[in-house]
Parts: sequence; C-alpha cells; structure tokens
Amino acid sequence: MDQQPPEDQDGSAAAGGPPTCYRHPGRETGIRCTRCDRPVCTDCMIEASVGFHCPECVREGAGAGRHPAARRPRTLAGGRVAADPRLVTKILIGINLAVFVAVLVTERTKYPLVDDLLLFGRAYTGPSGGIEGVAEGQWYRLVTSMFLHQEVWHIAFNMLGLWWLGGPLEAALGRARYLALYLLSGLAGSALTYWIADPAQGSLGASGAVFGLLGATAVLMRRMNYDMRPVIALLVVNLIFTFNPWGGIAWQAHVGGLVAGALIAVAMVHAPRERRNLVQYGACALALVVVVVAVLVRTVALT
Repeated sequence: MDQQPPEDQDGSAAAGGPPTCYRHPGRETGIRCTRCDRPVCTDCMIEASVGFHCPECVREGAGAGRHPAARRPRTLAGGRVAADPRLVTKILIGINLAVFVAVLVTERTKYPLVDDLLLFGRAYTGPSGGIEGVAEGQWYRLVTSMFLHQEVWHIAFNMLGLWWLGGPLEAALGRARYLALYLLSGLAGSALTYWIADPAQGSLGASGAVFGLLGATAVLMRRMNYDMRPVIALLVVNLIFTFNPWGGIAWQAHVGGLVAGALIAVAMVHAPRERRNLVQYGACALALVVVVVAVLVRTVALT
C-alpha cells in the first residue's frame, strides 16, 4: 500500500537532497504538480492541459467542477490512467506461461506444439518435405514464436524483464499504447530474424519484445530527465549476452525489437499534443507496414 506523507512534506529525501515523490518517498523525481508543486513520480503524475497534476489535485478539481482536463486524467503519452497499471503486463506473462506449460505437456507426444509455433523461414527434413515455415504462408509463426519458450531459464529471464520493464511503461503509456509497443517490437524482431537468419534456423522467445521495452524505457527516462546510467548499463550487459561468442541466441530478434521499441517510444512520448494521436498511430502503422514489406520481400526471395 502506498504511504502518504503529511501535507507539509516537501518531497525531499533529506535537506538539500534530490526531491522524491510525495506518495513514494523512495523514488527520486524531477516532476512537480503544476497546482500544488508537490514532487510526483511517473506512476503518480497525471497529465493536464499544462504540465502534470498529482492525484489529490485531480480529485479536488473533479469534485469542485474545475479543471476539465484534470477530470479526464491521462498518462504521459495520452492514455487513460488505469486502476491497475500492470494489467496488460500480467496478461502477457500469463499467456507466455500458459504456452510454456502447453509445450511441456506436448513435448514427448507425436505432435509437439513447439513445431507448430516456432519461427522458421523455411525448413524441410528431407526430400518429401517436413516442417513448413513463414515462406510457405505460415505468417502466424511471426507472432506465436514471441510467446514460445522451451527452457525454464529462458522464460524466467524474459518474464522478469517483462515485469520490471513493462509495469512502469504500461503506467506511463497507457494500456493500448503499451500493448502496441510490445507486439510491434516482437514482430520487428521476428521480421529481422526472418530477413537475415538462415531460413532453416528456428527462433523463439519473447526477447525481441522485451528488448523493445528496454529501448522504450531508455527513451522514457531521457524524456523525464532521469539518470540514464542504470538503463545504459543494463542495455550494455544485454547486448554483451546477445553477441556472446558461444552463440545460440537470435541476435536479430534482439536488435529488431530494440530499434523498433525505441523508435515507437519516441513517437509515443514526444508527439505534439495537438497531433498526438496522429503521430502515435501513424508511427505504429508505419512500423507494421515495414514488417509486412520485409516479410513479403524475403518470402519472394525464398520462393
């Protein structure tokens, strides 16, 4: 439960120290409510017509019939402020876990589920044919592979990353924009893998989408003037693992997701207010078009 300090708390961790959120004393922030001047973190701030408001000022404004913009609280990117800011993140984790269990259950059967969901460009086991891939029209593999894991360590790392990065992003962007960012980042990773990798090389995992969240987190932190060193260090460590000499990692999915997530996030958090929806939806549509064109061109080359 959030702890709310007394009304006269100045939001500083110590005299002369950096300001901290008045509702979350452990979180440093450079954002203040434009009405009462209290420091608020990204989870608490509510975008208004000018700057941001704290939850108390929004409630007071709505009760008094003032500040129409405050009566319709919005996130930094213009999304609706949700009661549960991690709902979509929880659902995505649930889907990944459900698919993981289904793969385990069917692993030793005649028809293992992994063969139907894995990302293959084109794969044949012999002269008579075998597993078909994206080049044969199974485009759904670009999506299903994003939720597919076979190893416990693999899904554990990806779900931890999704939980740590996804929650704050979902709160800052709103559910619809966050979900679009996640799915398009994953699709971009799948498309780049399909474009570059050996068509018989299988690829699976939520890493492309999670790397998209990492790129978006860097953009958001830069937008909020936060200390960039932690996210840069995290990015460097992940890229080292991505390009490790032992191989076994589809680096194309990581790079594709990272680039797509960062570019989409730029459109999400830097779009001018008067054209915000146009810029945001346009950026998402453009990313989807790039994915489709890349897949079409690669398919023609393979067939």
